Amino acid sequence: MTTRRDTLKTLGLAGGLGLLSPMSLLACNEPLKKDKLGVALVGLGYYSTDLLAPALQQTKHCYLAGIVTGTPSKAEAWKAKYGIPEKNIYNYRNFDSIKDNPDIDVVYVVLPPSMHREYVERAAKAKKQVWCEKPMAVTVEECQSMIDVCKANGVGLSIGYRCQHEPNTQAFQKIVREGTLGKVLGVDCAAGYREGRTDHWKQKREMGGGVIYDMGVYSIQGARLGTGMEPNAVISAKVWTERPEVYRDGLGEIVEAELEFPGGVRGKIKTSFAENINFLNIRCEKGTIEMSPFQGYAGNKGKSPLGEINFPYNVPWQQANQMDMDALAIRSGKPFAVPGEEGLRDIRIVQSILESAETGKRVEV
Repeated sequence: MTTRRDTLKTLGLAGGLGLLSPMSLLACNEPLKKDKLGVALVGLGYYSTDLLAPALQQTKHCYLAGIVTGTPSKAEAWKAKYGIPEKNIYNYRNFDSIKDNPDIDVVYVVLPPSMHREYVERAAKAKKQVWCEKPMAVTVEECQSMIDVCKANGVGLSIGYRCQHEPNTQAFQKIVREGTLGKVLGVDCAAGYREGRTDHWKQKREMGGGVIYDMGVYSIQGARLGTGMEPNAVISAKVWTERPEVYRDGLGEIVEAELEFPGGVRGKIKTSFAENINFLNIRCEKGTIEMSPFQGYAGNKGKSPLGEINFPYNVPWQQANQMDMDALAIRSGKPFAVPGEEGLRDIRIVQSILESAETGKRVEV
C-alpha cells in the first residue's frame, strides 16, 4: 500500500444557521435522497483522527462509512474501532474504485495541501461529492482546476472552513452586514500557535508548508468576514522565521500583512507558528466587535457594544455542525455554504501576500 509520504448565547444558533455565506454559488448535483450520507476520510492524520472521526459519531445527517489510508496498521485500527467494513477501506492505489461503492456518498480530502488537487479531482471523477480541508490548494491554478473538474462531473465541492458554519462567526457577520454599529473602519486579526514539530509537512515547501497556508487563511478569513468585503490589494507584507533551522529557504514561520479593502478600509493580519495568537477586532463607527478566540476548536466567543457573542459548545461540535450542514445541502440539492470559489479567493490573497513580501511592493489582488 502506498503511503501518503510516498505520494509526494446572545446571538445564538437559531438565528445563526440562517446566515450562510452570500458566496454560496456552487450547487451540489441532484438531491441525494438518503437519511444519512456515507463519508470516506482520505488521510488519517491528526485532524481526521482526533476531530473528524469523533465528530462523525455525533452527526445526524452523515456518518463515517469508509477510509483511505496508505498505512495498513491504521486501516486495521480504524476498522476495529469504528466497525468499518473491509470493502469500505481503500489505499491510494485502489482509491479510484471507490466509484463502485454505493456506501460512499462523500469523499473528505484531509491530506497535505500539495495533494488536494489530485484527490479532489479523482473523487469528482468517481462521481462522489467532495469536501476538502483548508487550505484548498497551493496555487490559484490548482484551485480553479479542482472547481472545474467537480463541475464537469456534476458534483459539489465544499472547503472545510468550519467557522463559517459556526453561530458566533455568523453573529458578528450579521452585525457587520446589517450595519448595526455603523460602517467598518478597520480590522486587526491574528491566528497562530507554537508549532513544536520540525519534520512535518508544515515545514516542507513542496507539500504546501509555511504558516501563510495553514494558519494564514484563518487571519485572511477573519479580515474578509470582519469587513464583509474582498480586498483590493496587499499594501505590504513581511515573511520571516525565528527558527531558520526548521523553516528553511525562506519558508515563512511568521507573516504580517496589511490589506486594503474598498473605501480605504485597512485590515492588518498576522499569522505565526511561533506564538499563540487568536483574535479578531472589527472597528466600527459605533464601537468595536472583539472576538477572542475567533477560530478556536473549543468555541469562538466575543463581545460588542450590543452584548456578548457566545453561543457555547464543546469539541468537536464545530466539525460535526459543518459536516451536517454540508450533508443537508447535498440531500436537498442546495448550494454549499462554503464552495470551492471561497477557497480560491483565499489562495489568491495568499499568493498576493507572498508576492508583496518578495518584491516589497503593493500587489493588486
